Amino acid sequence: MKKIPTRMLFAAIGLCALSLIFANPAVANKSSVQIVAPDNAAIGSEITIEIQASHNGNNFLHYTEWVYVKINGEEIKRWEFSNFNKPEDENFTRSITYTVTGPLEITAEASCNIHGSSGIVRKIVKVE
Repeated sequence: MKKIPTRMLFAAIGLCALSLIFANPAVANKSSVQIVAPDNAAIGSEITIEIQASHNGNNFLHYTEWVYVKINGEEIKRWEFSNFNKPEDENFTRSITYTVTGPLEITAEASCNIHGSSGIVRKIVKVE
């Protein structure tokens, strides 16, 4: 019986470990968001907008990289993350307050540093 060289054995173990970290589609996914805001608001009122982000498999090498929220096309808040500053959990919420000056189109998006984004989400707030 042939003996497997030690270097080859360690290389095989390393490749298996990397495949478990990077190629686990059963637990990893694209980052996604939901917008929680009122359907209607009065001009001059202050509303709270919650961005609920979700991403399975957050770890040191794989995490939600950023989340943003725009109102009427203008970015009003962006949260940046890194492997040393990851979100606190796979599901997390960020909130902002905004004074209503007219009808609002709120858009938000999040992105995984490896798999990307599941897309932009929209919410309309009508003026009462």
